[in-house]
Amino acid sequence: MKLKNDLLLRTLAGEKVERPPVWLMRQAGRILPEYRAIRSSLSGFVELVTTPDLAAEVTVQPVDRLDVDAAIIFSDILVIPECMGLHYELIEKKGPFFPKVLESGSDISKLIEGKSAADKLEYVYDAISITKKKLEQRVPLIGFAGAPWTLMCYMIEGQGSKTFSKAKSFLYREPALAHVLLEKLTLTIIEYLKNKIQAGVDVVQVFDSWAGVLNKELYSEFCIPYLKRIRESITDVPVILFSKGAYFSLEDIAACAPNALGIDWTMTPSVVRNQVGSDIVLQGNMDPCNLYASKEKITKEVHTISNAFGQNHIFNLGHGVYPDTPLENVIHFVESVKAIKY
Repeated sequence: MKLKNDLLLRTLAGEKVERPPVWLMRQAGRILPEYRAIRSSLSGFVELVTTPDLAAEVTVQPVDRLDVDAAIIFSDILVIPECMGLHYELIEKKGPFFPKVLESGSDISKLIEGKSAADKLEYVYDAISITKKKLEQRVPLIGFAGAPWTLMCYMIEGQGSKTFSKAKSFLYREPALAHVLLEKLTLTIIEYLKNKIQAGVDVVQVFDSWAGVLNKELYSEFCIPYLKRIRESITDVPVILFSKGAYFSLEDIAACAPNALGIDWTMTPSVVRNQVGSDIVLQGNMDPCNLYASKEKITKEVHTISNAFGQNHIFNLGHGVYPDTPLENVIHFVESVKAIKY
């Protein structure tokens, strides 16, 4: 059955479209009172992620409330380390925490990998199946995974960090072991995304949230080859690659041939276009903090960004929407984008 709104898919296919599609990273979350109501009745975030009916419900909420052009399955990037055998917790107001971290080759060798690991995440695939039914073909559904380097950061650091110096120093101290770990993660991510596609997602996005702590040399060695393999392994649906802060490697990421390249708010559209060309679809660029401004300023920024990118652009923020962003401003942002006519 054909999607009622296939604007995102047509844009990712490089077709000429009537306006840019719009969705937001972290659109299912605390900006919505419906989400907060569900969260308040649960023990925590992990319970929500691992309960398919509830994960599906909060995935659909922003489609109903914000009228965005895509849904993104509600989940967490750290389900990959979990299924590989490295347990994590999500501590309220502090973020992810790994009681045990990877410190040696022995630790890495004990990790499960590939299909045997990915198949453990049935609750994610069940949530996708339920979500597809709830969406009733209104908009496409996006599935996602963390990139190998970003997942490695948490598995070695054990928690969030401004520098991820433990993980980064591991690349210098134990480069061979780092590649062993990145290989295991890549194999698992590929199988995970394939399972998500089989369950029904229409698009996949790979988040390299901590790309910006590296430089071009490290990113070229420890990230690009694995992103390229993931991209080459996923052929049934469009692929978006988003490496936050990796301005130094945009050409290398673009050479992985994603259907769209995500960029953050620090990158100038004209500079990016000069680096990667006018044909590739770009996604993002608006500063999440712009949504705290007046509605007039939000509208002005939307038009500024649209004029800078022209076509082949998916409207999104340069990272996830912040939880205390005024809901009325998010709605206005979406409405402003949808008012654009090419």
